[in-house]
Amino acid sequence: MINNNLKCEAFPCEDVNKEGYQIVKVKLNPDNVKVFMIVEAMPINSKDYFYSNNSPEYMTTTLQAFNDAECKVNSIEDILNLGFYLTSAIKCAKIGYSISTATIKNCSQILEKEFLQFPNLKVIMLMGDVAIKSFNYISNRIIGSRTIPAGSTYKIRKNEFYYNNIRVFPSYVPVGKNYLIEKSKRKMIAEDIKNAFELIKDF
Repeated sequence: MINNNLKCEAFPCEDVNKEGYQIVKVKLNPDNVKVFMIVEAMPINSKDYFYSNNSPEYMTTTLQAFNDAECKVNSIEDILNLGFYLTSAIKCAKIGYSISTATIKNCSQILEKEFLQFPNLKVIMLMGDVAIKSFNYISNRIIGSRTIPAGSTYKIRKNEFYYNNIRVFPSYVPVGKNYLIEKSKRKMIAEDIKNAFELIKDF
């Protein structure tokens, strides 16, 4: 079981829905996790999160993304068995379209503790701008520099980035209604998942 000791102590953020706060305790061996995939925020309805039962909304598009990447999966358990662990940068639900820098920075401290549970990571996938900003805060605190440079994701995503010896992919959000609309981003998400899987399949 992981995430037993993760929690938000003070709830300082003003631009999120704290009723959507959730940190899921997941039953898995952290040694088996090879890919740490970060999406944006928790869903408004906690039953729509990755680890919920009965076809949560987040899993509908995520399963499609993995299958588009030729990773044949039908459930979150299948994704975990591939070595992927899914989480969100923000542990509360969004209120508006954007999330403030202060909130991203605050919640990156929880994400950092979550990230450090996994000793055998080969890949970090940053799905969207919030995930990229959040991980850059972590990177700055731990190694003294950001991992992903400034710039539009579509312009920089073909470059190779590393946090220590871990490959880092800047990508796009695989959940939400926009995923179903933006076909070019769906294609890029599938490419990134496929490339990540290629890096870990022999480990």
